[in-house]
Amino acid sequence: MASSSVMRAAAIDIGTNSVLLLIAERRGDEIVAVEERATITRLGQGVDRTRRLSTEASERTLRCLGTYAELVRGSGAEVLDVVGTSALRDARGSEAFLSDAESLLGTRPQIIDGAEEALLSFEGALSGLALDGAVSVCDIGGGSTELIVGSVAGSTLGRIARSVSLDVGSVRLFERHVKSDPPARPELAKVHSELEAALASVPTPPRDAALVGVAGTVTTLAAIELGLAEYDAARIHGARLTRRAIEDLAERLAQIPLEERKRLRGLDPERADVIVVGAEIAASLLRWADARELVVSSRGLRWGVVQRRLAP
Repeated sequence: MASSSVMRAAAIDIGTNSVLLLIAERRGDEIVAVEERATITRLGQGVDRTRRLSTEASERTLRCLGTYAELVRGSGAEVLDVVGTSALRDARGSEAFLSDAESLLGTRPQIIDGAEEALLSFEGALSGLALDGAVSVCDIGGGSTELIVGSVAGSTLGRIARSVSLDVGSVRLFERHVKSDPPARPELAKVHSELEAALASVPTPPRDAALVGVAGTVTTLAAIELGLAEYDAARIHGARLTRRAIEDLAERLAQIPLEERKRLRGLDPERADVIVVGAEIAASLLRWADARELVVSSRGLRWGVVQRRLAP
């Protein structure tokens, strides 16, 4: 159990592609992770087309939540917050899933809107990064992408100037446009066209803003670029990927058949299908921001949730 002088909190982020768990505690001025887990369950499978959760996807996700519930109960966490994002926002008739999740977790998942997701992602992504001044955070999810422009000064929480949530995510665009293996050029052209259209209406960040990327697509690209045999958050958090490196990765991944992609160092086989689209989203964001590099954050929404709970 956590000592009486240290509060310990847990957060679960139920996303379109993956479910993330963070158990953390405050140690002095720092918030330190006690346990982190990431499981790809693809809850949003088919949601863009049907606007409903499939039985199989719900069952996969609930099995994951059952495992996480045991970890939280054994951790001494005093509070658990559970949030749902794009897939649960889009799906009709998700009450049964939410009730089943509540039975497992002891708390009902809260479906947050894009604005709240952007705020929490911004706060979480910047934690532990040595940045100062203007920043732009891009959170590439399975169903949506959040773009948040703001600033950060030293160790204080960042301030947001504006944010937008776009319905362009790796799973959503993969399901809409990719039918071939490896993806055909006309299919990727449709992905690119939809991204360009979505970004065209979004004001670009200040030229001096650091571009920070968060979520599984970005951390996976970093892991591939670094050639990591096992995921290492310490090496990934704060890593920098140049625009050229991301564009080269996007082109390379698009030429490799799925079964070969599954064997790449740094790539979770469960993400191997949608990573081609995810890489194209990342490359498009760098072009949109006219940025030379992307600062990688291994944190995000779940860290934003926990930071609020553990605020002094």
